[in-house]
This record gives sequence, C-alpha cells and structure tokens, in this order.
Amino acid sequence: MKKFSSVDDYLDSLDVWREGAERLRKIILSTGVEETVKWGMPVYVANGKNVFGILAMKNYFGIWFYQGALLKDTDQVLINAQEGKTRAMRQWRFKSTRDLKVRQIKSYLVEAIGLAESGKEIKPNRNKPLNIPVELVKALAANPKAKLAFDRMSKSCRREYAEYVSEAKKEETKLRRIEKIIPMMCESKGLNDRYR
Repeated sequence: MKKFSSVDDYLDSLDVWREGAERLRKIILSTGVEETVKWGMPVYVANGKNVFGILAMKNYFGIWFYQGALLKDTDQVLINAQEGKTRAMRQWRFKSTRDLKVRQIKSYLVEAIGLAESGKEIKPNRNKPLNIPVELVKALAANPKAKLAFDRMSKSCRREYAEYVSEAKKEETKLRRIEKIIPMMCESKGLNDRYR
C-alpha cells in the first residue's frame, strides 16, 4: 500500500472512485472535523478520536466509522467488513455517486461525531489469548534471533504475526508467510508498521 502525505495525494491516486471520494470528502468537511492521513488513507478526527475515514477499494468506495457499531443505523446501511475481527468498526459502501444522499450521510456523520464527543466507544479486547500456530513456533525455535525479537514485542504485535500465519488455509501459504515475516521480526518490525 502506497503512503500518502495528504488527502489530496490520496484522491489524486484514485482512478475509478475519485469523484465519489471527493464528494464524500466535501460532505465530511462540512461537519467541521479535522482532516488527516493515517494508515495511508483519509481519516477524520473529532475530540482527539478517529471518527471516520474515506476508503476506495476495487469494487466500491465508502466511509469507515471507527465506532460504527454504536450508531443507530436506522437505514441499515452499515456492514462489518471483517466479521469476527472488528467489534466497533463499520463500513458504508457506495457503488455509484448517485448513491450519495447528502442529508442521510450527514446524519450518520453527526451522530458519529456526537459519540466521539461524549467519549462513548467500544474498546478492543486486549485480554484475548495469544495463540501461536505450530508452524511459527517451529520457525522461531530454529531462529534464536527472531525468537528473541518476537518475545520482546508487545502482545498486540505478536498477535498480529500469529494471526497473519494462522489465517492462511494452506500449509504452503503459512510457510511462505513465515518466510516473509522472520526477517521483519529480526529487525524488530511489527507486521503493520508501514501503515502506522
């Protein structure tokens, strides 16, 4: 994923969904939130909290709501794009600029800002157990430098690596992923550091 230094750079990189993303940006900015770039995409902040962001994927563009699970969603437009992984985030996807109903979108944005200002949020579960796949345990045992670096990482960083390996369905994919991440571990890099 390419890193962008500004929202304009991000929008300039879009081909298919540029017009839709620009219209969303205009609607979002009308709410008075602060605009920034995080994880390579536009993110909008209120009361020091990430409230929503613009995304453009292959088949749609849309809005991420960081605490979307708390929204009323009276129009039933929000989806959990990573069922079983994300508790709070929700997406609103659009396949055409004709789908952009300014009043409807703005009501969701204002509600999300209100939640941020009130301090309401779903906190991530930081106490779930760390399950390291057998393949990764074996690879770490064979590489003391990687094992030492892995053991020194935060629990969330170790979890990212473990889940990255265990999410692969095929054994060969797991091994290929391990081959990719061992050098990153040896350099004490987190799996997703490049997006932060």
